[in-house]
Amino acid sequence: MTQTYLGIGTNIERDKHARAAIIELQRLGVNLQVSTIYRCPAAGFDGAEFYNFVVGIDTDWALPELSRRLRAIEVAYGRPENAMKKQDRTLDIDILLFGEEISKQSLQLPRCDIFKFNFVLQPLYELCPDLVIPGDGRSVRQVWEQEFNSIGGMSNLTAITLNLSDDYQ
Repeated sequence: MTQTYLGIGTNIERDKHARAAIIELQRLGVNLQVSTIYRCPAAGFDGAEFYNFVVGIDTDWALPELSRRLRAIEVAYGRPENAMKKQDRTLDIDILLFGEEISKQSLQLPRCDIFKFNFVLQPLYELCPDLVIPGDGRSVRQVWEQEFNSIGGMSNLTAITLNLSDDYQ
């Protein structure tokens, strides 16, 4: 089993797609953890507000197959196959951390969003503060303590309540 952390974002039919992501992701592994869901402005473009959160999961899937399956989930819920960055989206699922994997290729691991966006770092911190980030050497807590305020802190994050109790157990 590989401990994996995924960043989830949606700004089209947010409640529906946040729930769908959680339901679909629980099928890909065990020990599903879901962070607080945060509402925040679109980053880098003029779009509707997003729901962003992080899911932790232990999975047996190899990285290429997991990536393929995540993409299939996005497409199944309406994300165009040729979707561009910085545009509204039904569902965006990014692999933030995949065990001890380090990669500078097209699937960058650890994903640099951890260090750049408060809507990624805050929920990751909630789930695994003591996890050491591969290749960085700092724990998520250390990154949070050193960088969180400089990337916006809680200034644009609003915790929302989304009733998930009936959707996954």
